Amino acid sequence: MRKKERYEWVLEWFRTHMPVAETELHYENPYQLLVAVILSAQCTDKRVNLITPPLFHDFPTPEALAASTPEVVYEYIKSVSYPNNKARHLVGMARMLVEEFGGEVPDTLEQLVRLPGVGRKTANVIQSVVWGKAAMAVDTHVFRVSHRLGLVPESCTTPLSVERELMKHIPKADIPIAHHWLILHGRYVCQARAPQCDKCGLQKACKLLNGECKMTKEKAKTAK
Repeated sequence: MRKKERYEWVLEWFRTHMPVAETELHYENPYQLLVAVILSAQCTDKRVNLITPPLFHDFPTPEALAASTPEVVYEYIKSVSYPNNKARHLVGMARMLVEEFGGEVPDTLEQLVRLPGVGRKTANVIQSVVWGKAAMAVDTHVFRVSHRLGLVPESCTTPLSVERELMKHIPKADIPIAHHWLILHGRYVCQARAPQCDKCGLQKACKLLNGECKMTKEKAKTAK
């Protein structure tokens, strides 16, 4: 299957079988999503959704969070991974939002990555989900699935290289939802350790099944 045909076939399968695909993080506004995405780094969305209700209740705005301290915020998020670092990032992020952005979440990559705790992946999630921009966030699921389906070559060994390859071949209008297609497929079907191949409708494109995918789980972990 040629690359163009592969992309067309895979994308059409997702359009047909997963017409609705969106983030599983719970949020009501851009600020809440930004907090949730920062917390979700190397942590499950399920865990994040358990701890954010009291956090959002007590810190409903960037101004409220900016007035707090990492020590206080830590008590709300201590069950997530790296809670000390994330508590510092959240307070620092809120203070920058208030001091430099008028309490509003910015909409450009350049501005977003200036915020504490926000890397390229998080910035792309915000651009895509909040602002509907054609931005492809590459997490470990997107990294793994795109290799297994042959959407990117083995030479794409970093999240940035995978992002650029996907952006070249996925129609601009499909990029925001394609991000979720790949994540959800990786989370529930094409899992790292025990892929549910019997439940997968994409076997025709799967290089892992055909023994052609050499991207190991260890390499996939580089996509943070």
